[in-house]
Amino acid sequence: MEQLPKSTMAELQTTVANGQTILFWTADWCPDCRFIKPAMPEIEAEYADFKFIQVDRDENIDLAAEMGIMGIPSFVAYRDGEEIGRFVNKDRKTKEEVETFINNLPK
Repeated sequence: MEQLPKSTMAELQTTVANGQTILFWTADWCPDCRFIKPAMPEIEAEYADFKFIQVDRDENIDLAAEMGIMGIPSFVAYRDGEEIGRFVNKDRKTKEEVETFINNLPK
């Protein structure tokens, strides 16, 4: 999975400008993030039409605040630069919940 370097909102917009992208907000210290991380390669393979990008919340704390990312792990989906969905809360997320989120994104 690609890792987003420290970025501004303008830089992020360039990153998500084309195609379908899902940002996976996480942090090394987060136990709920560590819970879902092992399932991410499988999720990535299952949804190969999306580019998955891992975003370190601590490295991108200003961007997280600007985007309203208050809990991690969180997922934000884009299509051609437009946000099409978010699964953002402070709860632990299962593989099935992440798949349901992706499956329910607008086509």
